[in-house]
Amino acid sequence: MLVKSLHIWDVSPREAVHIQESLRGGVLLRGAVRSLRWVAGCDVAYHPSRPELIGGAVVWDVMQKITLEAHWVKGEVRFPYVPGLLSFREVPVLLEALSRIRGKVQVVLVDGHGAAHPRGIGIASHLGLHLDIPTVGCAKNSLAGQWELPGPRKGECSWIFLNGMKVGAVLRTRDRVRPVFVSPGHRIGLQGALKVVLSCLGGRRIPEPLREAHLLVEKAKRLEEAFSGS
Repeated sequence: MLVKSLHIWDVSPREAVHIQESLRGGVLLRGAVRSLRWVAGCDVAYHPSRPELIGGAVVWDVMQKITLEAHWVKGEVRFPYVPGLLSFREVPVLLEALSRIRGKVQVVLVDGHGAAHPRGIGIASHLGLHLDIPTVGCAKNSLAGQWELPGPRKGECSWIFLNGMKVGAVLRTRDRVRPVFVSPGHRIGLQGALKVVLSCLGGRRIPEPLREAHLLVEKAKRLEEAFSGS
C-alpha cells in the first residue's frame, strides 16, 4: 500500500492537537465500498516493560473468509499516552505494517475511532488521510459523544451524537454481547462503515480482520519477548 507523508511525528501533545485541527478539514465522511471483498485490519500490541510496540496488518478476504496477507513490524513508543492523541503513538508503526501489503485493499478497519472523537479526527481518520483510501474505526469502548445502548439482537444499533451531529453507531455484533463503537474514518459515510463491519463478522464480538490483526500482534509480541528473554 502507498503511504502519504503529511507531517512529522516527533511533536509535543500541543503540536499534535494543532496537527489534528489542521488535518480535520480534509476528512471526507461520505461514500461506501461497493462489492466489498478485501479488508485490511490493523492493531497494535505494547511490550509490557519496554517502550516498544508492534503494529500488525492483515488482509481479510470477506468472501473466502481467510487471511491473504499478514505483516508486523516493531517500533519505539515515541509519544506519551494522551486521550484523543492515540494516532501519534500508533499510526507510524501501523503505516509501516500497512505499507508492506502487496495485494488489493478496499478499506482499512482499525481498532479505534474515526469521527467519534473529541476533535473529529480519530486514529481511523488519521490513517485514512495518510493512505487516501476508505477507513473505518471499530472500538471496544466509547471515546466521545452521547449514546444509548442498542437492542439486544445482533445487527441492532443506536447512534452516537457529538455536538449535535451523528458521528457513529453503537453496534451489537452478537446477541446479548457488549456492543462495539463504529465510526467512519475517511472517504466513507456512517452507513458504509456499518456495512463494512457487519460484512466482516464471523460469530464473535470483534470483526474478523481486527481479530486476526490482534492475534498477529500478540503472537509477535510473545516471540519478541521470548527472543529478548524478557
